[in-house]
Amino acid sequence: MTSTKKDTVIIVGAGLCGTLLAIRLAQRGYGVELYERRSDMRKGMIDGGRSINLALSARGLMALDLVGIKEEILKECIPMHGRMIHNMDGSTRLSPYSGREEDYINSVSRSGLNIALLHKADEFDHLNIYFDAKCTQVDLKEGTAHFETPQGPKVAKGEVVIGTDGAGSAVRGSLMRKTPQLLFNYSQNFLRSGYKELAIPPGENGSHRIEKNALHIWPRGKFMMIALPNLDGSFTVTLFHPYEGEAGFNTLNSKEGLLSFFNKYYADSLEHMPELWEDYQDNPVGSLGTIKCYPWQAYGKTLIMGDASHAIVPFYGQGMNASFEDVRVFDKILDQNEGNWNQIFYDFQEVRYQNTNAIADLAIDNFYEMQDKVDDPPFIKKRMLEMQLEDQYNDYYSKYSLVTFRPELPYAEAMKKGRMQDAFLLEKCEEVESVEDLNLEEVYKELKKL
Repeated sequence: MTSTKKDTVIIVGAGLCGTLLAIRLAQRGYGVELYERRSDMRKGMIDGGRSINLALSARGLMALDLVGIKEEILKECIPMHGRMIHNMDGSTRLSPYSGREEDYINSVSRSGLNIALLHKADEFDHLNIYFDAKCTQVDLKEGTAHFETPQGPKVAKGEVVIGTDGAGSAVRGSLMRKTPQLLFNYSQNFLRSGYKELAIPPGENGSHRIEKNALHIWPRGKFMMIALPNLDGSFTVTLFHPYEGEAGFNTLNSKEGLLSFFNKYYADSLEHMPELWEDYQDNPVGSLGTIKCYPWQAYGKTLIMGDASHAIVPFYGQGMNASFEDVRVFDKILDQNEGNWNQIFYDFQEVRYQNTNAIADLAIDNFYEMQDKVDDPPFIKKRMLEMQLEDQYNDYYSKYSLVTFRPELPYAEAMKKGRMQDAFLLEKCEEVESVEDLNLEEVYKELKKL
């Protein structure tokens, strides 16, 4: 695919956000050089234990649609209509994500999605991808990026440099080194829990051993396990546990201890995980952190987006969707100010940083909700009430639905409105024994007044 070249843009990081951005800029006619520190994932095995499935929802789908790849990706997804709650006694309960049948999220392979985007990027002769290129620094004023490659040092020069190189961003590191001049603010906060990936293998003839179209949760107060379905019949399973204590990763260090723990807390999963101990040993413990920073740009020459500027924990299923939304918002601002990189970078930063801070805070909230609240009676009643409201009133959306299924609504607005609704509905549910005791029409009218 050919096009008239405009400025050359250097993009550092060929993960999900960077590759999507590269495709969109190439579609607009820009010359793009995309650099990635890892080898080409299409030519080798992906490291185990770091490939957590992702939940693709409306915001991410809008961005994929922008570059014409949405339908292709949806063919590789499994719809998840709600959370399947696994209780200690082995019983289960499905908590739908929405009262609207058309509102659901999709389980998608991180590596599979990245590979599909890389194949799409290969369609453009003015988009060049360089693998095994580790960024060491960026000259913020000059639009140059320095790399270490197997062939030796390399300097890439463009009109601008955009860093999409993840939570450990080298481009952000260059911004941080200019903290006094840029008044650069940075915060990094870790949960006191980590994660470890396990697996449920396919059943007979590639069947799914547990419900296919749900996100499974084993909520246990201070820790939990989740499972997302894969197309081959397997499930990607993730433990979210503290490091110390009975459930601590540092405590569960023997086969006997691990099996005893699972038999106590996750008993209904044991029959589906024949290689539990082997997976537990093989896969590393990852950390769960939130990164916030400001500013995101410098001198109209350098910009960061995606996890490089707003890494969040995965408990709202919005990390990838937020990064994809970055690309869509950036594209819209490009329409308004094309040719003026300084204005484009500044406007993008101002529009996005408050919204990504909002989804970061909501993701932390959802961490505690998922492991400790989903099986509480007041929360269950609130979710039942929300489902009824969404079923009966087209203009009512729960907080989760505002975030997940209303892509036109900025995250900050969704958070503000959603929290207000949550407080009101919880108060209503605490006043009654059963949701049926509430007058739905009266509740709806009072919500509208909010």
